[in-house]
Amino acid sequence: MTNAYLIYCRPGFEKEAASELQHHAARKGWNGFAKGRPDSAHVLFCGEELPQDGPSAPRWTDLVFARQLIFLPDSEPLTLDPQDRITPLVTRLSGQAFRELVLESPDTNDGNGLSGFFKAFGNTLKSVLDKRGILRNKATRTLHLFFLDSANVYIGYSMPDNSAPWPQGILRLKFPREAPSRSTLKLEEAFLTFMDQAERDEWLREGLTAVDLGAAPGGWTWQLVKRGLQVTAIDNGPMDKTLMQSGQVEHLRVDGFHFRPERPVTWLVCDMIESPARVAQTIAAWIADGDAQRAVFNLKLPMKKRFEELERCLELMDDILSRGRVKYRLQVKQLYHDREEVTAFLIRL
Repeated sequence: MTNAYLIYCRPGFEKEAASELQHHAARKGWNGFAKGRPDSAHVLFCGEELPQDGPSAPRWTDLVFARQLIFLPDSEPLTLDPQDRITPLVTRLSGQAFRELVLESPDTNDGNGLSGFFKAFGNTLKSVLDKRGILRNKATRTLHLFFLDSANVYIGYSMPDNSAPWPQGILRLKFPREAPSRSTLKLEEAFLTFMDQAERDEWLREGLTAVDLGAAPGGWTWQLVKRGLQVTAIDNGPMDKTLMQSGQVEHLRVDGFHFRPERPVTWLVCDMIESPARVAQTIAAWIADGDAQRAVFNLKLPMKKRFEELERCLELMDDILSRGRVKYRLQVKQLYHDREEVTAFLIRL
């Protein structure tokens, strides 16, 4: 039986997600192939005896374009009879145990239209799985039923330490009315994705400092200010007046690519609409020189060869940091609130 890794992705980025899976396959020795239809919001890597865990298995945190990572024992979807969808599912799952059940669909108009079906079907299915002992509190795996439509479903599972904890892999956030722009959600999602609560308590608190490159009107600065940080906002454009009244922001109208602080800061954040390579090199140089300890920044990818451009940026950053003999940790994700970009989280160790 052919099995597969199933990942959810942003609609329109199936090609990049497939290229990334193929790239990992070449490095880790997976035998198989990636496939995905344009605008389907999901991609499969199909093969035989793909590793489910261990060093050769994929990690959700390592996959830039993956919102979620699911292992499929069978790479083909199961077709259900509308008159009896439950029996074939119970038959397929018999003898297995899962901690919880998640019904999901692609993040497309058609996929999101299944929400009504999930409400009607999900409770009934969960009750049956409970009675059959397939759902158990002491189990570790999460059962994912990924419906392409109401009759065709992929059956797979995820592990709690190697998957996104949100339905569809989407961290949905409410826009705060006080924030100057919707871009504020990008930084909030980055903090919630890349750091746990203990790290946020330690690294996002009163007394720490930050620089925001390309800050105007202040969406990212607002996230830092509300957590008590003192921020130097770098932008030739105007900052939000209410934000400036906080007393925690110094606004400098200077070139973001040439500015450096008089003293090292805790955070460097950047959402400038500039060449991704130039942004990547600038951020890496700050970290290599010790002007910032941590950074969150966006890389605006081109319309063509997005994955190739991202790989180029990562190589440029590694070159700068390696030449400076700096140990670092770098994680990159295309977040839900991103568009034609990816968000990177860089720490000087």
